[in-house]
Amino acid sequence: MGRTIVLLLLIALCPGIGLVRSARIECLVAGDATAARDRPARGSELEMPGHLVESRRNCNVVDYGAKGNGEDFDTAAMQEAIDDCACWGGGGRVHVPPGNYLTATLFLRSNIELYVERGATIYGSPAQSDYPASSSRWYVLLAEGVHNVQITGGGTVDGQADKFVVREDPKKNVMVSWNTTGDCAGDECRPRLIGFLDSTNFQLRDLYLHQPAYWCCLTTQRRLIASRVAGWLHLREFSMDETKVSVDCSKSCCLHIVRCNEVLVENVTIYGDFNTPNNDGIDIEDTNNTRIVGCHIDTGDDAICPKTYAGPLYNLTVTDCWIRTKSSAVKFGSATFHDFHGLRFERLTIKDSHRGLAFQLRDGGSISDVVFANIEMSTRYYHPSWWGRAEPIYMTACPRDSETVVGSISDVHFINISSTSENGVFISGSAGSILTGVVFQNVSLNFTNADGVDTETFHDYRPGCRGLVPHASSGLFMEYASNLTFRDVTLRWAPNVKWDTPFEFTPKTVGRLNILNVLSDTDSHGLPV
Repeated sequence: MGRTIVLLLLIALCPGIGLVRSARIECLVAGDATAARDRPARGSELEMPGHLVESRRNCNVVDYGAKGNGEDFDTAAMQEAIDDCACWGGGGRVHVPPGNYLTATLFLRSNIELYVERGATIYGSPAQSDYPASSSRWYVLLAEGVHNVQITGGGTVDGQADKFVVREDPKKNVMVSWNTTGDCAGDECRPRLIGFLDSTNFQLRDLYLHQPAYWCCLTTQRRLIASRVAGWLHLREFSMDETKVSVDCSKSCCLHIVRCNEVLVENVTIYGDFNTPNNDGIDIEDTNNTRIVGCHIDTGDDAICPKTYAGPLYNLTVTDCWIRTKSSAVKFGSATFHDFHGLRFERLTIKDSHRGLAFQLRDGGSISDVVFANIEMSTRYYHPSWWGRAEPIYMTACPRDSETVVGSISDVHFINISSTSENGVFISGSAGSILTGVVFQNVSLNFTNADGVDTETFHDYRPGCRGLVPHASSGLFMEYASNLTFRDVTLRWAPNVKWDTPFEFTPKTVGRLNILNVLSDTDSHGLPV
């Protein structure tokens, strides 16, 4: 009886122990932590500062049988190394030396550092059978319900997205879909790269994330839960019809952070094919106290995308990042069931993105206390299949459908912003959600049309709302907004650009405008518009 209690306690304290070899379980059950530490094992001790732990385990995946030849699966060996290190007293480092490691899903454990050394690449399998049954767990690396986890080392995690391309298309590639089981919907069912779910205190540093195949499509159960937590009195599924638009069901992602706390992403380079849909850079969902620092993101879909499905998102800081995307560089939503508060984006460089800074409030949550500061960006129009019309700043709050009571956007500051774009700023609330407290301070808006493409004839309200609406061009369009401040703002047009008006709004839907030192002229000629 006593031996059974000890075993159950060890399983509770060490998630995943059931996956460790029976010999390792026997070793741990045989005595206390000191006795277990004295038993022979494959790993070696990694000396650490005394104020942290006396020692940590150093588990080289090669010692556990990993070949690193890129052809044979190394899943079993790498998982054993992870589990062995996790069950060591203070955790440890799982060392992945230079080589090519083909693997199915690897499950990370608490108190470990996955050290992917420079020259090492972990390749995710392109076969559905190598991933868990549920699409919600389709990740190459998955940390679920863990704490104190790091992924570091300067190496690469590769999703092999090129093996999911059915047909290449410069507008938008046609991709493989794993929707045979019905566990996910539509033609956007593919595995993601890295997922942190329901975890605390983790770090992703000095890593290269390459070619993710996908992010996550909500299952029917998840969509029903989202409906309930949003305060609706009945359960229903969101429409999968593109004209009605679901809650971002078709999204993919290099790094997916869900319901976590205390997160650091630092010096991470993300690359996703520019023509591949749904390969977001970093998606942060229902997660608090997150820092993203010094990252380089070059991908086809949204680069940094906060969302709220089941809980609020607060204290997100993004600094010193370089971004290029065929969608939005920063995008709130469109899943916005709960509040966003206390978000800072500073010292960003955004290059040739389809849209710059975007708010897509479509659900019951509200967005407040947001600052964008010291940002240089350029936006350009690519194709209507991607949301956006090259707007540098895009703020919208409108109900997803007739049953939605939309939240609000307030207290948003744009400070020291310089943009060169092929379209104007778009600010649009709705009758039930007036945008308030938006401040533009020291903002330079420069308009060009380098490719000669007609981008200014539509306003893009997608997803949902009013869709694409034919409309004349303007440098800064406003509707359903109040208490807006424009201080030290300059709008300049290149000589070859045709625009109708610098500011467009109607007093019926816009009130309390504070305009201080705003200049509008044509570039190089100095003639007033």
